[in-house]
Amino acid sequence: MTLTKPNQDLRRDLQGIASDLKWSAVELMRIAERLSLAGNEADAQAVLKICTVLHDGEYRLVGYADEVKARLITRSA
Repeated sequence: MTLTKPNQDLRRDLQGIASDLKWSAVELMRIAERLSLAGNEADAQAVLKICTVLHDGEYRLVGYADEVKARLITRSA
């Protein structure tokens, strides 16, 4: 049995936002590395903490998308 259109859209949106968070975290990690190399370790560490928050959010959204697929979370039309 396939997902309804609203649930397909929800799952796609959750996966897309999770992907955006992952991409953002990767880019911020590059910035943190440059900050560290420039001697600005305090800011580098602050950016790395932001990366941790983004990664955690990514994992939660992927989990929610999996729950939509398993029909544990649904969206009505």
